[in-house]
Formats: sequence, structure tokens, C-alpha cells
Amino acid sequence: MSGPLVRLVLSDVDGTLVTSTKELTRETVRAVEHLGEAGILFAVTSGRPPRGLRMLIDPLELTTPLAGFNGGLIVRRDLVTMQELVIRDEIVGPIIEVLRAHGLSVWVYQGTQWFVLDLDGAHVAHEATVCQFVPTELDDFDGVRGDVVKVVGVSDDPATIETATAALNDAFSLDVSATSSQTYYIDVTHQDANKGRVVDFLADTFSLETEHIATIGDMSNDVLMFDRSGLSIAMGNATDEVKSLATRVTTSNDENGFANAVERYVLNTSR
Repeated sequence: MSGPLVRLVLSDVDGTLVTSTKELTRETVRAVEHLGEAGILFAVTSGRPPRGLRMLIDPLELTTPLAGFNGGLIVRRDLVTMQELVIRDEIVGPIIEVLRAHGLSVWVYQGTQWFVLDLDGAHVAHEATVCQFVPTELDDFDGVRGDVVKVVGVSDDPATIETATAALNDAFSLDVSATSSQTYYIDVTHQDANKGRVVDFLADTFSLETEHIATIGDMSNDVLMFDRSGLSIAMGNATDEVKSLATRVTTSNDENGFANAVERYVLNTSR
């Protein structure tokens, strides 16, 4: 199959690189090994904090920057900061107010710290297990200002997620980006902290044209990196809308969709 010459593959993590039980399959690890053997770089980007990406470094032998918070904080593999984009202090409080007005639970990430109001709140324990560190519980977020890289709204009601996302984008579109990294999360980050900018950052870092970068993802926050790359691949578990915005579609993350995408669309077009 013909296509652009791929020099780097940039992958989302949850819903893409790992299974629904947050595991790396042997096929996924092998596919990344095959990329290396072909001389193709591999990098990851995620709504997770960089600390929540550390468990991928050794099994995938990652040497490229880790782009956490959808690009809001990009670090080297030793977690030294390369780029940080923070939310203006003046709008942190108003963002939290919009989320709470819509009935969402709120988390705040300040640098490498994660703050919540209830350790027993929805999805907190799950996120702590996935990212392998526990948040700090606060009485309120009033004192959390400066170096805020992400605010998260949490709800299991898709309609609430949709309306709150629209409200945030209406009110703060000049300053922040509000997208979903999971069906039950709204990730609010600096406007330039998006996965499309991660593509540009990696292109600059490795002196590549963006058309030689392939991207793989499953959620709406992956669409901006689809737009910036020469080859974009949506997971089989993505929505029809996300699939329609990619150039290729693979199988789901529980059907080795990442490995299948690499073998079928990347390696076959890179020879």
C-alpha cells in the first residue's frame, strides 16, 4: 500500500497503545521493536501526567520525549522538563466554577502534583492505579495557583461532558483547549497544549517534516494530531466521527489495533 514515508510514529496511550485493562500486549511491544529495526522513531502523547507514562519507558525502550497533559508538559525520559504550558492564574478559578456548576468532580494538576477534593471520588482510585501515584486531597483549590498545567472535569454522564465542554470552549476558547481523553473526562489545558502541537514539537526536535509523522489515536483530543500528520490512524474503538477524520482505521485496542496499524499501514508504507 502506498503512502507517505514515515520517520516517526506518535501514539496516544489509553484506548490506543494499551488495552482496556491498561496492558501492553506482546504484539504491541513487538511492533515498537519493528519500528526501531526499520529506523523509525516512536513517541507517546497522552492526557496523563508525565509521571503516568514512566511505566512505558522500559518495556518500549523509549528514548523520545514524553508528552503528558496533551502536550502541556513535555519531558525527557528522565522527567526533566523540555516544555511547559500553564493555564493563566486568573482563569483557573472560573474554569473550576464552570465544571462544578455542571455537576462535575474536579481535579487540578500543578506541575507534577495532582490535587483532588475527595480521594474516594469517581475514577480517582482507577486513575491512581493507572498512573501509579496517588493524588493529594485538599479542602478546596483556592490556594492552587501558579504552574497549573491541567484542570480535569469528571462525570460518567456523556451529556454532561458534552455540555460542560461546550461551555468551557465558549467561555475560554482564547486561552484553553477543552477536549476528552476518556469518555468520562474533560481535559482543560493551555490553548497550545494539544496533540497537534506535539507533532510540531517532535518535528522540530528531530528535524522532520510533519508529513513524515504518523499518528494513532482514538479520542477527540487526537484529531488535532491527525490534522498535523502525514498519516493518521484511528482505532477501531474510536467513534465514527473520529474515524472519519483519520486517513486509516485499524482494529480496536483489545484486538491489537496498534500493532496491526504499525504492521499494515506504517511498515508497509515505509519501505
